[in-house]
Amino acid sequence: MAEVQILMPKMGESIAEATIIKWLKEEGEMVEMDEALVEIATDKVDSEIPSNEAGILLKKLYQDGDVVQVGEPVAVIQTEGSAPVAAAPVVQENNSPVKEIEETVQAAKETTAAPVLAQASGDRFYSPLVMNIARTEGLAMNELETVPGTGKDGRVTKRDILSYLSNRGSQVAASTSAAPASTAKAPEVSKPMSKPAVVRMDGDEIVPMGRMRKLIADHMVMSMQTSPHVTSFVEADVTNLVNWRNKVKGEFQKREGQKITFTPIFIEAVVKAIKDFPNINVSVDGDNVIQRKNINIGMAAALPDGNLIVPVIKNADNMNLLGLTKNVNDLANRARNNKLVPDEIQGGTYTITNVGSFGNVFGTPVINQPQVAILAVGAIRKQPAVVETEYGDVIAIRHMMYLSHSYDHRVVDGALGGMFVKRVADYLEQWDSGREV
Repeated sequence: MAEVQILMPKMGESIAEATIIKWLKEEGEMVEMDEALVEIATDKVDSEIPSNEAGILLKKLYQDGDVVQVGEPVAVIQTEGSAPVAAAPVVQENNSPVKEIEETVQAAKETTAAPVLAQASGDRFYSPLVMNIARTEGLAMNELETVPGTGKDGRVTKRDILSYLSNRGSQVAASTSAAPASTAKAPEVSKPMSKPAVVRMDGDEIVPMGRMRKLIADHMVMSMQTSPHVTSFVEADVTNLVNWRNKVKGEFQKREGQKITFTPIFIEAVVKAIKDFPNINVSVDGDNVIQRKNINIGMAAALPDGNLIVPVIKNADNMNLLGLTKNVNDLANRARNNKLVPDEIQGGTYTITNVGSFGNVFGTPVINQPQVAILAVGAIRKQPAVVETEYGDVIAIRHMMYLSHSYDHRVVDGALGGMFVKRVADYLEQWDSGREV
């Protein structure tokens, strides 16, 4: 008999942890090779961990709702083999491997969540939960570093920071009353803004946020706190583009078996504009600007439950319009059916969101961090417009739309942000009516 660890797999370059959603097997049950063992969830995508060995589920190391770091064991399988496939923990005297794993897992759980954020100073790390509480309560990093930690290696747990915050006011008051009198006025310490009180009224219904909605809310608040947002607007005459699509869409669907929408056309225009203005395709890391070589376009998609997900088309600059269309349709379809894998929502360098699909004329989108810009495309509507001809100006019915470009004013000035979205509009307006696809 051999005992094999089933590890939390790597699911993307920036995914460091996942949440156990539901165990599909119970301890003592037989598990086949590649059979789904447990359902997990990352920020927005649910997936399954298959067993890499056939055998009996000897031990579940985590329960539903627990957060597990990538690379950590989640279960132990007992197989017929002579040696374990995954590296087994060191066995000390009078301790079995399973018992030692349980002790390690228990120690990890004391920290509430796996530390995935960058260290603030020294060798001390803080979990995302602790950092989120600190930000919400206005706790500066130098003060957070003074909080005593009872977790593994002295790390601060949820209980530690909540206990500190509950005693914070009384500690400040006590230190103030104990301090000797002084003629000099003590400097005033700015207090964090308190959240507005919500008054509940008769007939109100309390609906808890789902896991995904809470993650989206945190991400949106973090983005607004990180980047000073500026939005530029451009109106585009896309009559030639609309007429061209109406002309080719029937033959395209008959030939390719799928629809050609406006989304891949917008993506193509954005890719061309990024090549013209590469400083839009960057990220900010402290005082450094990371210039991205790859052009990976995220396309925000609304799910049937109202939540939002952003699948990413990797290396979009290497695809023609046909390739973009097939990728857009595939990702959108699998997003609606919750079939995306974690790596397909990671690595975006620029994002497009289509507010026109809801009938909106334009919007002011929130930047999808760590990117520095996002484009919202509005509804295409027939409008009376002034058209210049060789015989003079005339008023004609044209297909018009607005493009809204939000960008991070730390690194994207108004000139760059405005010229970029104008260039996207130019590519759409100058569409070749005789183009083949």
